[in-house]
Amino acid sequence: MARLARGALALCLIAACHDSDATRTVSVFAASSLTEAFEALEPGFEAAHPDTDLQLVFGGSQVLRLQIEQGAPADAFASADAAHVDALARAGRIARTQHFATNHLAVIVPPNNPAGIARLDDLPQASRIVLGTQEVPIGRYTAAMLARVGEDFSRRVGEKVASRESNVRLVRAKVELSEADAAVVYRTDVNTRVRAVPVPSEYDVPARYVLGVAEQAQHPSSADAFVSYVLSAQGRAVLTRHGFDVPASGGAEEAQ
Repeated sequence: MARLARGALALCLIAACHDSDATRTVSVFAASSLTEAFEALEPGFEAAHPDTDLQLVFGGSQVLRLQIEQGAPADAFASADAAHVDALARAGRIARTQHFATNHLAVIVPPNNPAGIARLDDLPQASRIVLGTQEVPIGRYTAAMLARVGEDFSRRVGEKVASRESNVRLVRAKVELSEADAAVVYRTDVNTRVRAVPVPSEYDVPARYVLGVAEQAQHPSSADAFVSYVLSAQGRAVLTRHGFDVPASGGAEEAQ
């Protein structure tokens, strides 16, 4: 019996050791426009929290919201606008939300610029324009920007829309593949495979990015730690390096 008891005790100690050494997987759902920035944040966060494995899931903010509503196991959600986070908060699924970054709009064209677009006013001369759907943040920001320019301008652009995509990376891909003459994306989506045409500040619609912790997070303390890291000096430096503006307060501002 004593031998059996000692064996059982040894098994318990081994199990406890494994439990204490276990790595927690923290799932962060994030807008596709955050892909490079959050992937760059990942090594630093995991180095600061060696017991945590960060799992990043990217997609259109509206798609990620729907997945969370349907029970997807997200620990935190970073949206390209406040609307989807607010809806989840009203449903009791997201809490402790923070505005952590701001983005801006840009028109992109293929490197050879077949439509000869040199400024925003030239956009209606494109034959094939790609925009985001009305459900995705980039689509809503774009619609607001076009409305600021004017009703006639918005109508003429709308007549040239060849397709509407469900996330900003799909919008950009159409230009990268020369399947569009122009598209509207975020400033941070501009890369070496496209040319950027700036949107004048008077027409720009800044995109406010909001991050929150899921009410049903499997690892709420680790999710809180991730939010804190994003808002830290290290996190802010990474976001800035990838083209985002960050709040002067260091992210202490709560989302409205």
